[in-house]
Amino acid sequence: MTTTTPSPTAKTFQQLPMVKSPDWWQTLRALFNHLDYLEESRGRYGDNFGGSSTGFPDYAIFSDPKAIEQIFTANPNCFDSGVGNKSLRPLLGDFSVILLDGHSHQQQRKLLMPPFHGERMKAYGQTMSEVTQRVMQSWLKDKPFEMRNSTQEITLRVILNTVFGLDRGERFEQLRKLMGEWLDTFNSPFKASFLFFPKLQKDLGAWSPWGRFVRIRNQIDELLYAEINERKNKPLSEDILSLMMAARDENGEPMSDQELRDELMGLLFAGHETTASALAWAFYWVHSQPEILDKLLDELQQCDLENDPSAVIKLPYLNAVCSETLRIYPIAIFTFVRKLKVPMEILDYQFKAGTQLIPCIYLVHHREDIYPNSKQFRPERFLERQFSPYEFLPFGGGNRRCLGYAFALFEMKLVLATVLTQTKLELTENRPIKPVRRGLTFTPEKGVPMRVKA
Repeated sequence: MTTTTPSPTAKTFQQLPMVKSPDWWQTLRALFNHLDYLEESRGRYGDNFGGSSTGFPDYAIFSDPKAIEQIFTANPNCFDSGVGNKSLRPLLGDFSVILLDGHSHQQQRKLLMPPFHGERMKAYGQTMSEVTQRVMQSWLKDKPFEMRNSTQEITLRVILNTVFGLDRGERFEQLRKLMGEWLDTFNSPFKASFLFFPKLQKDLGAWSPWGRFVRIRNQIDELLYAEINERKNKPLSEDILSLMMAARDENGEPMSDQELRDELMGLLFAGHETTASALAWAFYWVHSQPEILDKLLDELQQCDLENDPSAVIKLPYLNAVCSETLRIYPIAIFTFVRKLKVPMEILDYQFKAGTQLIPCIYLVHHREDIYPNSKQFRPERFLERQFSPYEFLPFGGGNRRCLGYAFALFEMKLVLATVLTQTKLELTENRPIKPVRRGLTFTPEKGVPMRVKA
């Protein structure tokens, strides 16, 4: 009789803890009670756990920064990320950079990067200030309004101006109206379910949820293609669409009309909807704690916004307030999904090809070992220490980090600074505000009711 001695180099892998509830129950909890579900799962299974959901591949969720570092720094050719974002296809189309992989993704990122960084990005500051002041004029003293509606109006006007150079006119008004209606089609957990389940995506006429969405999308498409076609016969200007049309790939080829359309949809969707919610949260937090508002106002008095809007970038406490806002309730709960093309080892776990790896922004941002009293809004934590990109990741990370993160942060800081230095606001209700699902993101319930002080 012979025995086989295990190789001294053989490694024993741990078994990833798996959520034990039925697939349908995991899906319902994820749609209607996502944050509580995530925290309960981490409490029961630990920092990293797996599961399955009806109609989706097996997944592994991570909130250990060491695991997230391995994922973000791995060779991106090991993953298909575009297919993990397939729920965005009806919103953005096939050629959005968010849905591309490999060389196509890398090439499209290069073409889209220049407008969102450096001096060109700072040039948008004047537009952000002017739009904010225009929206502020609609606020009447002592008359309540929803801050989330106002911040969406600001960010939509900013993106239409910076992307298309539009701030008035028929096409501007049509796009402004249609974009609001389009995004409102997914403004509840029930309506959001249409994005996750293709079988629900049936056009049963203009009054059906999906039929309404499709008709609004078609109207937006007509406006976008009309704008693209008109630009071909005009001198290019300095807006983002002009820069995109002037860009050339490594073979000297411009983007096709379909590629331009899909990237424009991505900019219109991600470029204002997410920032609008983040701003609404910021106004809520600073007005729910007067001492934070006082510190912020003291710092803003040192800043000459009228002559130098970009000065807000260098203000440490304003940056801390914005960072803490994005930490406590990140607009996106997860980074983009990475679907494994090959087997991969993460920490002491072995994952097979086809598994979806999902770093969880929300759970990382609420690790008590990194952010003590994580449910407390405390900007000072960002002045006391610097967090790694695997501990603070509101814009995702790796080769899938949000392209417009610098633009979004600049706009967030400048809108906050403009409003707080020019008017005095207060919350209309003295109670905590909870996050609610709005499509693929989370936003403050009831839109943060506020009013201008008399």
